[in-house]
Amino acid sequence: MKASELRDLDDKGLREHLATARRELFGLRLQHATGELENTAGMSSAKRDVARALTVARQRGIDPTQKNNG
Repeated sequence: MKASELRDLDDKGLREHLATARRELFGLRLQHATGELENTAGMSSAKRDVARALTVARQRGIDPTQKNNG
């Protein structure tokens, strides 16, 4: 997801995207460790996606570790 698209999300949507991106990166790391991952370029793009989301969250002053509250 592009940074401009992340900026268009509301705070809750940004947190949800960040949580999803982190889960995806975790899954890719697990596949890589077990030798199941064929396309290792996906790890780099997933890392960048997490970094982009964290950057936008910090620019807004959002605590990205905070859980969604209702």
